[in-house]
Amino acid sequence: MPRKPVRGGMLWALVFCLCGVVSLAETGERKPRRQAAAEPPPIESVLLMEAETGAILYAKDIHKQRAPASMVKMMVMLIVMEKVRAGELHLSDIITASAHASKMGGSQIYLREGETFTLEELMKAIAIGSANDACVAVAEHISGTVEGFLDLMNERAKALNLRDSHFATVHGLPPSNGGPGDLTSAHDMALLARELIKYPEILLWGSIKEDSLRDGKFVLTNTNKLVYHFSGVDGIKTGFHRDAGFNVTATAQRDGWRLIAVVMGAPSSTVRFDEAKRLLAMGFNGFRKVVLARKDAPVGPEIVVSGSTIRKIRAVAQDDLSVVVKKGMEKQLVLDVQVPATLPAPAHRGQEIGEVRVKQHEQTLAKTAAIVPEEIPKVGLMWRLFGRVSR
Repeated sequence: MPRKPVRGGMLWALVFCLCGVVSLAETGERKPRRQAAAEPPPIESVLLMEAETGAILYAKDIHKQRAPASMVKMMVMLIVMEKVRAGELHLSDIITASAHASKMGGSQIYLREGETFTLEELMKAIAIGSANDACVAVAEHISGTVEGFLDLMNERAKALNLRDSHFATVHGLPPSNGGPGDLTSAHDMALLARELIKYPEILLWGSIKEDSLRDGKFVLTNTNKLVYHFSGVDGIKTGFHRDAGFNVTATAQRDGWRLIAVVMGAPSSTVRFDEAKRLLAMGFNGFRKVVLARKDAPVGPEIVVSGSTIRKIRAVAQDDLSVVVKKGMEKQLVLDVQVPATLPAPAHRGQEIGEVRVKQHEQTLAKTAAIVPEEIPKVGLMWRLFGRVSR
């Protein structure tokens, strides 16, 4: 019995199905299998610090020594700004580029030998564009030689107790002769940042997204991309070379308080900025800065004064007293003021007479001195006999 012919519609359906199977196999467009979440890329060390108190809110291997790359320029900027504040330098000073400065590699503004810029222009080139040649020109202007300026950098590091740091360059490039390079740690970079943010110019320059030199012919673009993507960021410095990985020391201010985040040894630029954003967001969202006493504000009970025309005083705090705690723990904080019940005259303004502590349960989180708020003179016997003063 002869077979019945296959109808055209059925044939085309079969061909379509077969083609579809082949197409799926070639393109890989099959239903994806559910995969476990990828592990975050390794980062060598990270730190989150509150700027005023120095409280460390998050830490990972913060004393591990690593190459900072261009973050060494933070020390260059600090020395310059300290000398400006002391009157030894002025931002309007004219600096002439040497032949040596004109031969730097990496990030640069392509200085020509004999070309002149103001110190402020070169500082912008360093802070915004991470210019290696500008660092050399500034160092030579201040110390005569790069080697002489390196001595200043390492002396300042010692004075700041940066125990993990040694500076071998002013720009952070890896050594070309196989010698020792720059070394530091996340902890030291945070301490250095605390000093650097005392200068408003640094934060002003650090917040600039784009500027220019040479009458607009050379554009400076901020290497710190956080200024574009995280509210409140106004510094400070990025760093990268192959051996160092991707680094950043970032600072941001929100609601009247400031955080410093340091990321060292990230595997990519994206990872370093994402990690810095994570740290800063964690700090601002998860912690609160609480001010318990203000400088020169009265603290503690009244103190009876003997032997003076002044009968009673209240001590005042020598400094602002603030702590950073996790949100929701503010009610656990107690201000503990230890001062004497009486004070004999004479006593002098600023004289320490006790201590003011912030305590959480039995732990002291911060402290400052309790001091005399004014001059307290001692009076003679006749005043006491007539009862004009407290006894």
